[in-house]
Amino acid sequence: MSSDLAVRRTVAEVLDHVWENRSTIQGRDAYAMMLLALARENPNLACLTADMNFEDHFARELPRQHVDLGIAEQNMIGVAAGMTVSARPVFANGMSPFAVARAYEQIKIDVAGANLPVKIVGTHAGLASGHYGPTHHSLEDIGMVRMLPNMTVVVPADAFEAAQATVAIAEDPGPVYLRLGRGATSPLYARRTAFVLGRASVLRPPGRVLFVATGPHPNLVAAEAARELAARGVSAGHLNMHTVKPLDEEAVLHASANAEVVVTIEDHRALGGLGGAVCEVVAEAGGPPVRRIGVPDVHYDLVGGEEFLLHHAGINVGNAVKQALDALA
Repeated sequence: MSSDLAVRRTVAEVLDHVWENRSTIQGRDAYAMMLLALARENPNLACLTADMNFEDHFARELPRQHVDLGIAEQNMIGVAAGMTVSARPVFANGMSPFAVARAYEQIKIDVAGANLPVKIVGTHAGLASGHYGPTHHSLEDIGMVRMLPNMTVVVPADAFEAAQATVAIAEDPGPVYLRLGRGATSPLYARRTAFVLGRASVLRPPGRVLFVATGPHPNLVAAEAARELAARGVSAGHLNMHTVKPLDEEAVLHASANAEVVVTIEDHRALGGLGGAVCEVVAEAGGPPVRRIGVPDVHYDLVGGEEFLLHHAGINVGNAVKQALDALA
């Protein structure tokens, strides 16, 4: 986070700044700015980190509210749980493949099981760090965390939504997993829209096809695929499911009531994440077929840039259009 961004001191100032610069600000920087603004207002808010340098401004300005545990994610989660005795909320920050997979037992018992207000923030999610190889792919985290009781799972679609989500989860009394990417992405929204935990954003009204997406790249794919289908005379709805748990079942069922196919898109394995959650809801209601777009069920050991890996995995506009049209045929 550059020094000029750190001077935005209030929540309102951060929201305005991120909105005005949403095309160039990374979601993790929007989060870091908002976390600092919230901590200025709440001296009981604590920020823990596993050597994540985007909290540098936080550590310098509010050292009494910051602890760097080093590259020790399991310890960080245990410390975060213990700190809720005197600090609320506690934000525990790490790279998502390590903050979740490496510390899963601690999350399960110490955070979710105890229903404590620890906000686990995982950056570099999905294939965002694909250039480091499979050790840094974070493709199972949504599935792992959404299975835990009491957990809320939030995956913002752009920088502005990341800033909004930070405010929302700080106010939520329970444990939360906030999933963020690495680089800046194109904004999803053309106008400022309210963010409500557990309530999907309707970006296009229901049609013959329903796209349900979570996260930045999948939502951009869904938006473009819906436009391409419309150009072909096929109506397509689009839900941004920024909260994967609790899933907005009402929105899914309403939007899919007259759809002929539901297509889910996520930067995650096609198993266990958003696609699995939507399938559970639609199948129990006897709804239309669901096609899931995500990383296939293989050991995905490719090394490469994020855009290359997403396209290779089928998380792209062409595949989204194909899955929809194949189902309609």
